[in-house]
Amino acid sequence: MTSLPRLAVIKFASCDGCQLTLLDCEDELLTLGQVVHFAHFAEASSHLEEGPYDIALVEGSITTEHDIERLLQLRAASRLLVTIGACATAGGIQSLRNFADHQDFLRAVYAKPEYIKTLALSTPIAHHVKVDFELRGCPIDKRQLLEVIQSFLRGTRPKTSSEAVCQPCKRRGTICVVVAKGTPCLGPVTQAGCGAICPAFDRGCYGCFGPSRDPNMVSLSENVLLESMQAPEAGMWLRSFNGYAPEFANESQRLWPLTIQPRNASEKGESS
Repeated sequence: MTSLPRLAVIKFASCDGCQLTLLDCEDELLTLGQVVHFAHFAEASSHLEEGPYDIALVEGSITTEHDIERLLQLRAASRLLVTIGACATAGGIQSLRNFADHQDFLRAVYAKPEYIKTLALSTPIAHHVKVDFELRGCPIDKRQLLEVIQSFLRGTRPKTSSEAVCQPCKRRGTICVVVAKGTPCLGPVTQAGCGAICPAFDRGCYGCFGPSRDPNMVSLSENVLLESMQAPEAGMWLRSFNGYAPEFANESQRLWPLTIQPRNASEKGESS
């Protein structure tokens, strides 16, 4: 039995992109393998060990009753539970179901919808269990992921950015696409982490890293989004990777109210 800290990487409803970010660490992954024991990482190995785990990295949202059962077992077996990516921290793109009747989606997609067992809502991990840290992104950033793992191994809190995308955008000298071209952009209300990639390629920010700290959503809508689109389109603009994050969900509902109200998280993990 190894004496190294036991690390688990667990998947729920997701595309696996955040797990692939860990695999893409390549050289750093080899070094990481010398200081942690990968006890459970199905994306990398078929050798899967049961808990307990020192650190569990959790990707994906909760979409079935079975997911809830698995998650409760994982929380009980994990000393630290870290959610990674938009699906785990905000419900993901699949949370579009939360703004409609999910039965309509089932009937439209599946020939035999009666065989599909799914919840009406796609919810973040923190809606169901205590989360020790949330790492945002669709997908997450490699450097931030390594910082989170290394910090917890050292017994310290991770130091990841809490600024908005506009700040790194300005530092890299990118011309503001809103000011120069009137392009819709969520940069002022989105947490940094991607390096402001989209504005650097003359595109507006799509909010991949979720809402920044205390975002002024109404001002963003009135002064940026509604300058180039109608309210329903602006509401849909906010319903993407992090559309069920309370800040984005509530503002999108104000712009384009639908019959099913977004639900605020009763529990939140400490965000990056």
